[in-house]
Amino acid sequence: MDGEAFLKMDPYMAFSIINMKLRDEFGDLQDFCSYYNLEKEEVLSKFNNIGYYYKISLNQFVPND
Repeated sequence: MDGEAFLKMDPYMAFSIINMKLRDEFGDLQDFCSYYNLEKEEVLSKFNNIGYYYKISLNQFVPND
């Protein structure tokens, strides 16, 4: 799967896949974005639009409190 596919897919599906990849394959969001040639701000915006933010200490997207 390429990076553009993550940006085009349903945000909740992307949320699930990206969190899995962050947990299993990448040390942080920047590593994920670099690997998939994505702009970090685009990824953050996609999830912010559905009420999630990236929590650095967990290396996961979590619901806004």
